[in-house]
Amino acid sequence: MGTVTAEPARTEQAGADVVAVSRRKARRRAVLVVLVLLAAFSAWALFDGGVQLYLQRFFDGLANGFLYGLAALSLVIVFKATRIINFAQGPMAMLGCYLALTLLETWGVPVLVAVVIAMAVSGLGAAALERALIRPFDQDNHMAIIIVTLALFLGFNALAALVWGFHPKSFPSPFPQGTEATIEIAGARLPYQAIGIAVLVVATVVVLELVLNRTRLGLAFRCVANDVERSRLLGIDIGRTVQFSWALAAAVGTLGACLIAPSTYVDPGFMNKILVYAFAAATLGGLDSIRGALAGGLLTGLSVSLVTGYLPGVGSELGLVVAFAVIIAVLQFKPAGLFGNRAMERV
Repeated sequence: MGTVTAEPARTEQAGADVVAVSRRKARRRAVLVVLVLLAAFSAWALFDGGVQLYLQRFFDGLANGFLYGLAALSLVIVFKATRIINFAQGPMAMLGCYLALTLLETWGVPVLVAVVIAMAVSGLGAAALERALIRPFDQDNHMAIIIVTLALFLGFNALAALVWGFHPKSFPSPFPQGTEATIEIAGARLPYQAIGIAVLVVATVVVLELVLNRTRLGLAFRCVANDVERSRLLGIDIGRTVQFSWALAAAVGTLGACLIAPSTYVDPGFMNKILVYAFAAATLGGLDSIRGALAGGLLTGLSVSLVTGYLPGVGSELGLVVAFAVIIAVLQFKPAGLFGNRAMERV
């Protein structure tokens, strides 16, 4: 009797193993295609403009790519738990950056301390927001929740304009800046700020992986991300887990905004453009993959930098067009992204 009852379980496990192997092969093929295309374009760019120009645009693309990847992480965290795109993520990060700037200007708090405080307050605010405006809706009613996030998108932009005005403000960098704070490689300059951002973003991804894989709340998060109904049957508090995802995403988004702000100006809409690049990065890497968000951000940053820098008629002002082209191409040929998992339903 034991053999008979164990047979379906073994069959199901074998089927799952076959699916996993197939996914890994498809993922490797997709990554290989992208790398071949990038290498081919890079070879042409080197021939067209030389090593120094290519390296400078490559470094610029990587620096922007780490920032896009960090912004994409905030989208991925919420999507993994809810299967919802939080359109208010950009304005929420913008408010967190304004909070850090207020601490800097009003209280003279050191920049790193101000960023950490802003992340904590943003996380608490997002948790309260989820409890008040998101949780009352049925989690399966995606349209209603998306409309709420769109309303928050408009409301937060208006709130920032009302409180801080439209005048652009500068934000100090936590890393050394200036012409002296660079490393020169074959004539191209790699700023210390870009190196610091890269290290901080990679560290953030590592911490997120540890939190999601080594803590009880992270285990609950992964269970909810995989199967909401089974998680509910196991006694997992779905509301608390979704609230955790909103808080974590808001903290990560605030960090991203504070790292982006030194290279731009802080105004009520400065994160809206970044949100488009984050969408492209998350779509390319996979909306349910933490590591994929970083990989997608790097590939998006390189694509925008190289395409706008080398293709005739495509200037830097058309960078958003390149980002939208990335989104359309991924949705057409690899909807799950390079590192995402295609949704499967048992019938």
